[in-house]
Amino acid sequence: MVTLEIIFIYILYISLLIHIVLMSVAFYRVWRGENVIDRLLGLDLLSTLTLAVLVLLSLISQQVIYVDVSLGLAALGFVGMVALAKYVADEQMF
Repeated sequence: MVTLEIIFIYILYISLLIHIVLMSVAFYRVWRGENVIDRLLGLDLLSTLTLAVLVLLSLISQQVIYVDVSLGLAALGFVGMVALAKYVADEQMF
């Protein structure tokens, strides 16, 4: 009989695989975007998917450090996206 832990591990690995496939699609959008806004949105999606992958790795390996790293990257990613959006909108940084 299959226990719930094994089913949970399989679901985590399947979702990790799905997130990695989605990361490749987002990376393609960053690489071959039509304009700057497309590339900026792709980069934002890529950073969000990276955070999700780190949280999934934390659940799989049962180490809390990945969650801490993902929180730090989320804060840096938000500030970076705001700065890049301001630069694209105004053509100047400050």
